[in-house]
Amino acid sequence: MSMAAAAAAITAVLLAALMARASAAAAGRVWADEEKGAHNGTARRQVTYDGRSLMLDGARRMLFSGDIHYPRSTPEMWPRLIESAREGGLDVIQTYVFWNVHEPIQGQYNFEGRYDLVKFIREIHAQGLYVSLRVGPFIEAEWKYGGLPFWLRGVPNITFRCDNEPYKVHMQKFVAKIVNMMKDEKLYYPQGGPIIISQIENEYKLIEGAFHSRGPPYVRWAAVMAVNLQTGVPWMMCKQDDAPDPIINTCNGLICGETFIGPNKPNKPALWTENWTSRYPLYGHDPRYRSPADIAFAVALFIARKKGSFVSYYMYHGGTNFGRFASSYVTTSYYDGAPLDEYGLIWQSTWSHLRELHAAVKQSEEPLLSGSYSTYSFGEQQEGHVFETESNCVAFLVNLDKHKTSNIQFGEASFQLAPKSISILSSCRRVVFETAKVNAQHGLRTAQVVQSLNNVDSWKIFKEPIPLAINNTTHIGHRFFEHLSTTKDETDYLWYLTRYDYRSNGDTQLVLNVESQAHVLHAYINNDYVGSAHGSHDGPRNIILKTPITLRKGQNSISLLSVMVGSPDSGAYMERRIFGVRKVSIQQGDHKSHSLNNELWKHQIGLSGEMNNIYTPEGSSRAQWTAINKSMHLPLIWYKTTFDTPWGNDPVTLNLSSMGKGEVWINGESIGRYWASFKTPSGQPSQSLYHVPQYFLKPRENTLVLMEEMGGDPLQISVNTMSVTRVYSSVNELSTPSLLSRRKHPAVRLRCQQGKRITDIEFASYGNPAEDCRSSSRSCLGSCHAETTEFVVKDACLGRRKCAIPVRPAKFRGDPCPGIEKSLSVVASCG
Repeated sequence: MSMAAAAAAITAVLLAALMARASAAAAGRVWADEEKGAHNGTARRQVTYDGRSLMLDGARRMLFSGDIHYPRSTPEMWPRLIESAREGGLDVIQTYVFWNVHEPIQGQYNFEGRYDLVKFIREIHAQGLYVSLRVGPFIEAEWKYGGLPFWLRGVPNITFRCDNEPYKVHMQKFVAKIVNMMKDEKLYYPQGGPIIISQIENEYKLIEGAFHSRGPPYVRWAAVMAVNLQTGVPWMMCKQDDAPDPIINTCNGLICGETFIGPNKPNKPALWTENWTSRYPLYGHDPRYRSPADIAFAVALFIARKKGSFVSYYMYHGGTNFGRFASSYVTTSYYDGAPLDEYGLIWQSTWSHLRELHAAVKQSEEPLLSGSYSTYSFGEQQEGHVFETESNCVAFLVNLDKHKTSNIQFGEASFQLAPKSISILSSCRRVVFETAKVNAQHGLRTAQVVQSLNNVDSWKIFKEPIPLAINNTTHIGHRFFEHLSTTKDETDYLWYLTRYDYRSNGDTQLVLNVESQAHVLHAYINNDYVGSAHGSHDGPRNIILKTPITLRKGQNSISLLSVMVGSPDSGAYMERRIFGVRKVSIQQGDHKSHSLNNELWKHQIGLSGEMNNIYTPEGSSRAQWTAINKSMHLPLIWYKTTFDTPWGNDPVTLNLSSMGKGEVWINGESIGRYWASFKTPSGQPSQSLYHVPQYFLKPRENTLVLMEEMGGDPLQISVNTMSVTRVYSSVNELSTPSLLSRRKHPAVRLRCQQGKRITDIEFASYGNPAEDCRSSSRSCLGSCHAETTEFVVKDACLGRRKCAIPVRPAKFRGDPCPGIEKSLSVVASCG
């Protein structure tokens, strides 16, 4: 055996011993807590687990969780977000811990404002929910650098996320700081707090192979390190099938009921840490939403097939990537199609449909967590899963066929299953929930313009100067400096500057060729803009600019602006990634191109306006602002104006669809990047509306500053309020009644957002109205219609925030068409 192999073997033995000692210590702590509780006469508090579920104080629990990230919202939003999650049937709020916001400079910590993790967790606790704390500290999360602070890249001899001593030292220091902070605040469950489980690392198996022999030891080390911190609650690793004991391996994905191989030990429960409620949005991509029926089907299948007992929706509230925290090509809006939208409004019908699912599952918690389990096959794509105790029983009847309805004989009854659906049967007899039948209301969210910023006299501009090669700069060399290591990721921008001595060679066409591994490139010759190029999330790493240019005889300045649209958030060897300009040449007709790669290049970090903080009140007062005149649609222009905060509590947005690309600040706070000029395949901007939290606003004279990089028209910007102005529901008389109601009949349930009331009934029909008709047109009426419908619905709903109308003939003074299956459809206005 070689010395290296022997050392590895010794290390493995030591790690195994440490892990065994840590597991024993954890068991001892639980025993000690029990003994202490018995002597003190107080109830013990402990979190353990077995092969069925997490256990709180010895009792198995079925837990529904939702991800809400504290830096992606603001403190004044937290109480309402958590309240809406609780009302939606959640038991747990899950969040990552964001290392790079808490330690932006090595040794200097920030836990204030949006980054006040303790305040966030205390608010969750105050509302009676638990916490799943994903410490990481690598988190990915479409967050810049995957949550790692950029200063980490400068640590000598460091390699991220492997058996590398410099990385492990810094990782352990931060994880220990967070754990000790939670302990000091008594936030772990055994201390009386809400934290019931924590996560170490994140989806490491996806890159483990790239580190070869340095991957597996890192996994074992991370597990030992976490357990030895003695939190008193279990730890988990997601997408890590070989997570060392006692760490629980968990699933992330869209369909964990199909893809999860299951816990790696029989005494570990099946946990789903990320059930993606949509797909994260990207510049240049149309939104990709996920239907509530599909989400519910996936949850029910995971519980049925995998005996799942913990499901967390990623995201339950996506929020906003404020500032420059979004990762490469990710939009400022994050998971807007989650059960709570970007602004915290309830996204219907997803929120209500999942709420019904949670109630149906919780009703049968006892057989699901303690009953015997059996499976049945009813055909190639039909199956049944039964959980049964002596006193209770629940069945999940599954139709995997995406196109055909299936009739299944189960017990003494026949059940019709819609395509790709699961029916949950309470007592194994009565259908209490069908994943494919969405009876919950739908909502129409609208942006109401409250102020158009079209007064040319209210705008001022600052023209960003184009730096010349003769300017004083600090980074000089006969090479191209790498973008991120030069800027330290403190700005998106890096100028590459040189001079070119042009000697005329006839009237041949001149072409500038630039190859870059950044995301966007803008080129200027002698201060004149000559062209741009940009990449995309799924495109090649290199972007190529080929543009005709005109040069004057003698010296010419070449100024290239390299732009990052977020830093990477995943993959192996992130610290080695290269970005920025790689090659530059000038082509003269058919002559051989002249390479400028080895010319003297000077580099300027950031923009002048950025470095002088002209988006802040102090910096703005020192800038030379001028009248806007005809400065629309020009690149590298700073714009400034003011607006008053709209009246009321509705979320506020800016419509920036008339702009190109850049960043926007309100009262010195960055609300994020915008890129309206990068159109999707449908021809629309990936994002037009940009959230301005109330937390950032003053009652009057809010200062709006934009850095427009490519050219746009600020006179078409508007201030808007967001609200759900119309709600719609259609329920069949044969639908399963809601478990959340005392009524024994199916009912149409309408609900306006908080602070709104039902002001009008635009359409109402009991009979056979057109399916999924959300307009107020009478063309939605079918051949059967009860003339009393409008009166009944208005009487029940007008002036109220919410109402319910039973779908049965007696409510409408008789059956308008006997023998015909009927529905009630209602479209209402909220205001």
